This record gives sequence, C-alpha cells and structure tokens, in this order.
Amino acid sequence: MGRELADHYAASRDVFTRASAALGIDLLALCSDGPKEALRATANTQPAILVTSLACLAAIPFEPACAAGLSLGEYSACVCAGAIDLEDAVRLVRLRGMYMQEACAGRETMMAVVMGLTFEQVAEACAPHAHLGVVEPSNFNSPGQVVIGGEVPAVRAALETARGLGARRALPLEVSAPFHTRLMRPAADRLAPALAAMPVRRARIPVFANASALPVQSPEDIRASLLAQVASPVLWEQSVRAMYAAGVRRFVEMGPGRTLGGMIRRTVEADVSHVEDLESRDATAAALAAEPVG
Repeated sequence: MGRELADHYAASRDVFTRASAALGIDLLALCSDGPKEALRATANTQPAILVTSLACLAAIPFEPACAAGLSLGEYSACVCAGAIDLEDAVRLVRLRGMYMQEACAGRETMMAVVMGLTFEQVAEACAPHAHLGVVEPSNFNSPGQVVIGGEVPAVRAALETARGLGARRALPLEVSAPFHTRLMRPAADRLAPALAAMPVRRARIPVFANASALPVQSPEDIRASLLAQVASPVLWEQSVRAMYAAGVRRFVEMGPGRTLGGMIRRTVEADVSHVEDLESRDATAAALAAEPVG
C-alpha cells in the first residue's frame, strides 16, 4: 500500500511523512510491512487507507471538477478539495475508527452484501426481522448491490429472506462492526466535538456527500455531512449518478484496488482510471493528458 509510489515520488512520500508525524506512528512501514494484525485494527486501518489514497493523488497532481469518496474516502475527498488539512484529517479518522469499533462492543453484529435485488427489495427483506434486532441497508453501492448491517440474528434472517426474493448472492462480509447503521450513533455522538473543533475551509471544488449524494462546499455543510455519514447509509450509487448528471465523464479512483471503479462502471457509462502503483499511475497520467478531466 503506497510503498512503490512513495519510493518514486517525493510528494507521495511527504504525505506519509506528514501523516506519520501527526499520529506518532510510521504509517508507511505499517502499510508496506505490517504486521497485518496491526494494520487490521480499525484505529490504524482508517488512517492507513486515507493516507495511501492521498499519496496516490500526490503522485499524479491534477485538479478534478469534483470529489467523492465512499465512507472513509469522503475524508480523502475533503483533503483533495482543500477543505481539510491532511494532519487534521488523519487525526480525526483515527478517532473515528476507534469510536466506530467501540460503538458495538459486547454486541454480536455483522454486515452482508446482497446482490441481484433492488433497493426496495432489500428493504423488504430487512423489515420483517426488526424484532430480532437492528438490520438495515448501510451501503447502496451500485445497481443490484446493497450492503446491510446490524445485529447477527436479524441480519442472518434478512439474508434468508433476500435469497427467497431471488437474490443472486447474499453473503456475510468480513468487517469488524456494522458501519453506517443506527448502531453507530454512539460513535457519531463521540466524534461530534472533535469534528466541530477541526478547522474546515470552504472546498475549492464540490464534494459529493455520502449521506445525501449532494455537493457540499461550505465548512458547515462539510462538517454536517461527515458527521451524518457515520450512522447513515452511504449513497454511493446516487452520488455517482449525481456527478454524472453534473457532467463528469471520467472518474479516477485513488488507492489500492479497483472496487469503486467497478461500482462506477455498473452505474454509468463513463471512463474510469485508477492510481495505486507506478504502472497504473502512468496509464492514468496518459489518459488524463489525452482527455483532460472536465
């Protein structure tokens, strides 16, 4: 995660250096060398993903028309847009990770992905099982792909109902907490004072918010959107459609993997590039040079 770009681009290495100084840990070593157990701890995972994404962005500087990120990625988008400083973002997401992990301590929770059903069908699969505990949609990723989360008995029952409704796949996910559900409200409450105290500037470009799929730029709206997304469903498909409606025809995914690019391709007809290493960085740079982002 990020080692190759940091070794070749001073700007990428500087992102790791600044973030590591802010947290007092060597994030580049953690991302590239592990150990995996330390990297998987939510308090480390969230800063590591944030910093790696921004290191990828630093390797290929350009000014996008807008920015967006799924869940934690919304913080990367805000840094990209100039609304939040890197150091403030990395400190806040570390707290976010700890608070989200601790929000359901002592409760048996899980998340699962449902594929092949509409949003309405997934909600229909969840509704009859509220008596077993919390279960609700948490991520609207792309057409036919919705993530649900909550308490284990309710989520398992909802998966069975989803299969009965014709879901192509309905499988548990390996995550540590039911993110973006009402069970995260204690985390949002704990995060609120730190978020209120964090300096936020007006964004240079619109940031499409997870909780509303609307563009935000003012400090007040950015703070509100970052707080709301902790315990609200991520409207990723809706955000992609909103960006497309605003004229975006090329999306560039920053960070390891191509998960978001796949979701985007299933949602709209657009060109999608990604940056995670030297090869993908050079390919994306060539694509941007041939057809500038607009």
